[in-house]
Amino acid sequence: MTQAVAAEMLAVQVRDLTRTFGARKALDKVSFDLPTGSFLSIFGPNGAGKTTLVKVLTTLTPPSDGSAKVCGLDVVEESVDLRERIGLISHNPLLYPDLSAEENLSFFADMYGIDDAANRVRELLVAVELDHRRLDLVRTFSRGMLQRLSIARALLHAPEVLFLDEPYSGLDPHAVEIFDSLIAQIRADHTFVMISHDLAKGLELCTHALILARGKVVLSAPKEEIDEAEFAATYRATVGTGVA
Repeated sequence: MTQAVAAEMLAVQVRDLTRTFGARKALDKVSFDLPTGSFLSIFGPNGAGKTTLVKVLTTLTPPSDGSAKVCGLDVVEESVDLRERIGLISHNPLLYPDLSAEENLSFFADMYGIDDAANRVRELLVAVELDHRRLDLVRTFSRGMLQRLSIARALLHAPEVLFLDEPYSGLDPHAVEIFDSLIAQIRADHTFVMISHDLAKGLELCTHALILARGKVVLSAPKEEIDEAEFAATYRATVGTGVA
């Protein structure tokens, strides 16, 4: 396989990616590849650089050095086009509290120019079991309901790569079941990059795993090459203690 063909099969390409904030390196020459259709779980302690990495890959934060491509598009030079092909679920639900659930999704559907937006909005509200609350203002929603609606928002335009920044945070057991079911339904059609503090859940879902600590990659490998006991030991040694 030639390098050009290999590159076409990659959903994410990261090379020596560095992001500094003053004297602090949030990311320090991070490099990895993720094939299209894969599910990457990223582990690491608070302050490891996980969220900064996702912000760079989703065009929210520019890198200080190095390069990154998502869907074959440079995160800096082709950021406008890239935003149409990715989705993000983060701690911030990115919803308007004084609009209803339906109005929120309709607004974003219009932004993405989605055909037959009304049906797409209703389809996703049903999928996240919020159709019965579609006319209620989002500010009346619980944390779990907000997260479910943010999942629907992120899926509206059927993104090629979906970034998940601790998506299970704030979800009750029923909401977790809904989320797991949604992931199972759409998994074949998307590439996933997920930040997780839950080692068992992250390894259960992933095809590839990465440990990040102090802005550096400690371990990166396909799941089939990972011995879970050894991975857990590495996680505890480098992440659990906060020592890179």
